[in-house]
Amino acid sequence: MPPEAPAAPAASSDGAAFHWRALEGLYATAPVNQLFDSRLEVLGEGQARILFDVGPQVFHAAGAAHGTIYFKMLDDAAFYAANTLVTDRFLLTTSFNLHFSRPIRGGRVIAEGRWLSGRRRVLVAEARLLDEDGEEVGRGTGTFQRSRIALSSLPGYAVRDEAGGEAGGGAGASLAATGR
Repeated sequence: MPPEAPAAPAASSDGAAFHWRALEGLYATAPVNQLFDSRLEVLGEGQARILFDVGPQVFHAAGAAHGTIYFKMLDDAAFYAANTLVTDRFLLTTSFNLHFSRPIRGGRVIAEGRWLSGRRRVLVAEARLLDEDGEEVGRGTGTFQRSRIALSSLPGYAVRDEAGGEAGGGAGASLAATGR
């Protein structure tokens, strides 16, 4: 991945922007994400960033973040980058390779995800982790497959207002109206 993320392309339509905001809502409401101080930002088609605050509660015995945290951050960033291209189905991770390059001793970590290839059944995306100093501490590449689960059937797949509630009704009706 390049040292700095490229500027996000403008949304090609209101439907794409709505889908990206609804993905952010899905992330925010997933039960597992209640365990972490984190926030998803969809930057554009094929691009996602997740900001994580890593603290001692996720450290292993030697005082750095456990490898499961690297996987969580990398998988989520790559997954959401890929799911920006799929507006009707939830994706599933089918494989993920990760590489650890430095220990995370705490603080703000940024996971940057980028779609690489595939648009139909299987998509490939990569992600990298940057520590507070901007140093890469890990990277990974995953494959993601379309599931049978409709995004519109998931309760968190909705645009959230600033107070955290759903804005403008559920996502399914709005996406159906845009032909997505």
